[in-house]
Amino acid sequence: MLLERERTTLLLIDIQERLLPAMAHAKETEARAAILIQAAKALDVPLAVSEQYPKGLGHTVPALREEIGNAPVFEKTAFSCWRDAALKKHLIGAFENGRPQVLIAGIEAHVCVLQTAATWRRRGWVFVAADAVSSRKETSVSLAFDRMRQAGVAVVNTEMAVFEMLGGAGSTQFRSLSALIR
Repeated sequence: MLLERERTTLLLIDIQERLLPAMAHAKETEARAAILIQAAKALDVPLAVSEQYPKGLGHTVPALREEIGNAPVFEKTAFSCWRDAALKKHLIGAFENGRPQVLIAGIEAHVCVLQTAATWRRRGWVFVAADAVSSRKETSVSLAFDRMRQAGVAVVNTEMAVFEMLGGAGSTQFRSLSALIR
């Protein structure tokens, strides 16, 4: 199955001020998440953002906070976004409005991203952008991707996600989005 912009919601999980600096490949993770946000905006793909205990871990990093604009931001303490009542209601609403696909970027791969992907997979299609996901240790990331694949989650990268949602080179957004990938 491919990502389809009309059927997708982008979910940005916990890329926060006090978490991101401790992650492996933090700058690349942040940069790839920014590309996904820009692509979502250009393609009218809705975005939702989670923040794990922002009182202690801070809010979404400033560069991404600027990119997300008016997207809803959900504070949570549950690891899985699916276990947070407000975020679950939001995702169910998207699902019921014809968006059964969720594209995930965020941290940490082996905790909040894995648990969200595995629990959402029971309901709809889940895609995780591997280059926009990280943990403190790379071994945790690879173990998380193994478990996600076993659960039926599609592990993709940012370029795959953007071009699948674009669908072809003939769209008006192709030039600007393809420039982001280079």
